[in-house]
Amino acid sequence: MELSAHTKAILGLKLPTDPRWVDLTKKSLEDILTDHAYCEQKAATSCISLIQRYSEKERLVQELSPIVTEEWGHFRAVLAELKKRNLKLGKQRKDEYVNQLMQYETKGGSEEDRLLDKLLICALIEARSCERFKRLSEGLDDKYLRNFYRKFMESEAGHYSLFIELAEAYIDKKKVRHRWREWLYIEAEIMKGLRLRGDRMH
Repeated sequence: MELSAHTKAILGLKLPTDPRWVDLTKKSLEDILTDHAYCEQKAATSCISLIQRYSEKERLVQELSPIVTEEWGHFRAVLAELKKRNLKLGKQRKDEYVNQLMQYETKGGSEEDRLLDKLLICALIEARSCERFKRLSEGLDDKYLRNFYRKFMESEAGHYSLFIELAEAYIDKKKVRHRWREWLYIEAEIMKGLRLRGDRMH
């Protein structure tokens, strides 16, 4: 099922996930749940890193602190789902999607530029996760898992918006929007180059 035009407009993603991805995940449920668990763990640690690095930015600290708790709760929820199904948490895998995004992150320049890219990369990951959770919530055969991923989809949509809002709170909105548009095209090109696999969330 295709995402609605409204949802695409909210997320801004330029390249929708290939519908065949959901069919591939059905064949490797243990693998996709394992990868999902580690994605939630990394989301929590990313927020912790931002809080540590930008501790002087009061709003950022206040807004991201509960996200750490929420993301860790998601990690535990996926662990519980694995256990319920008598599946095992496998080893963490290399995240090619995130690693390629980080290759385009501003390394030099001003502290403002570096903060902007860190927040927008987080927003992109949340947006793509939201889009993929929507795919799972609509395409899986298991009704319980469809509802399971619907809840994750709603949560990630809120997180995506928060990272954009935080960027605009500290940086000129026009600059944020311009860089966001650049990132959307970068992300689409990365997605085109990644092999479609059912054992990865991204």
